Amino acid sequence: MCDTNGTVRDTLESLAAGEIGVSEAESRISGYATAAAGRFDADRERRRGIPEAVLAEGKLPAETAALAATALETTGRALVTRAGPEDAAAVREAVAEAAPTASVDHDERTRTIVVHAEGFEPPALDATVTVVTAGTVDAPVAGEAAVVAREIGADVDRVDDVGVANIDRVLDRIDRIRAADVVVVAAGREGALPTVVAGLVAAPVIAIPVASGYGEGGAGEAALYGALQSCTVLTTVNVDAGFVAGAQAGLIAGAIDGARGSDRNRSEEGLNHSDPDRTRSGPDRTRSDGK
Repeated sequence: MCDTNGTVRDTLESLAAGEIGVSEAESRISGYATAAAGRFDADRERRRGIPEAVLAEGKLPAETAALAATALETTGRALVTRAGPEDAAAVREAVAEAAPTASVDHDERTRTIVVHAEGFEPPALDATVTVVTAGTVDAPVAGEAAVVAREIGADVDRVDDVGVANIDRVLDRIDRIRAADVVVVAAGREGALPTVVAGLVAAPVIAIPVASGYGEGGAGEAALYGALQSCTVLTTVNVDAGFVAGAQAGLIAGAIDGARGSDRNRSEEGLNHSDPDRTRSGPDRTRSDGK
């Protein structure tokens, strides 16, 4: 039972009054909503900290659009990955009919679609995910990771085209990369860049091997094996798995945000419950160096 917005009776009364639709009622009661193309996991963000995404690849545009509309109704937003122009057109049509005031953002390079209902407030985390690419060819996969991390709530910075063919390109951006809380590095060919970056920063590094290259190993195998065998500490996802890398980076960012929030709360509690003696007059009570 996943009725996080009130009792089952409240949900049924809202449905009977026409305040919510069938899909939202189902999602409140069971945690998922049934669409023509399948069951949408509306409870995933609450349960896992990651919004459910609709993978357009392998689906008809109409199926993708139906699931996106269900996502919008039940969660206030929709995230679609691996979407082509036909998918985008179908989603726009479905959203225009179901929620005309919602925004629809289709990025052709990253093949993502992000839909937000009017008034939707995305989460905001006090943590930065920096997404790094070796070359322009890595941008689609890296961009997918960036979109996912941003939808989870992280601030996202992009550092592009810093491949190891000229190591100076990454070295002159290294201070910016070091400022990140989490780093995602996308690289094809031999996949050396994640190892190089992981050896230069203190933040967690997630490698995305990209299927770009020539001949043997050029479909991402060489980059994958290189990342798996890295002598620096990093985490590796599968070839072209931008969604997974972005989601993992977002989860780490969420944990960092939580820790920072706890630190702030402790600091505020310390100020509110400070030792009364510290407020008394006298030279030994007012020195900030504790001497």
